[in-house]
Amino acid sequence: MNIEPKLVAFLVYFNRDRDYFECHEVLEELWLERGRDPLYSGLLQIAVALYHFRNGSVTHAYNKIEGARKMMRSAVRKLSDYPPDALGIRLDRLTEHAREYMSRLDRYEQEPFDFYPLEIEITDPKLKQRVDRAFDEIEPNVPQRTGYARGPKAKPEEAGEMLGEQES
Repeated sequence: MNIEPKLVAFLVYFNRDRDYFECHEVLEELWLERGRDPLYSGLLQIAVALYHFRNGSVTHAYNKIEGARKMMRSAVRKLSDYPPDALGIRLDRLTEHAREYMSRLDRYEQEPFDFYPLEIEITDPKLKQRVDRAFDEIEPNVPQRTGYARGPKAKPEEAGEMLGEQES
């Protein structure tokens, strides 16, 4: 199995930091490099759904619950057709947990609940070893970012500010 460094970073940000915005940033790059593969898109959408649910609000203009529902529903649909151990992770278990989360989000108005994170179980020993090593190599974003610093959505002044903050 070819171990993608961006997948490793995604797993660190997802499991260790619960930094779902950074998960999106890292995996979107890989998704684009891989020709918009739905497998990466589904993983990315789980992170986006968790980000929306944890950090969003319910206002006239935006409803965090609806945003999370849409992303989670799309993720489950995309990931359901892949092998249970795709990418060296327990994709079947992650998909099942995402499906349960989606069901709870669908009933949120009747049965509200607090945010809780999901965990991605790593099954491939080499991937697990790389992720474990990356836990020590990848610095967490403190505080976690909420705006784009890379890619086409980044605003040059924000990206420069982020880089300047990291260097000091």
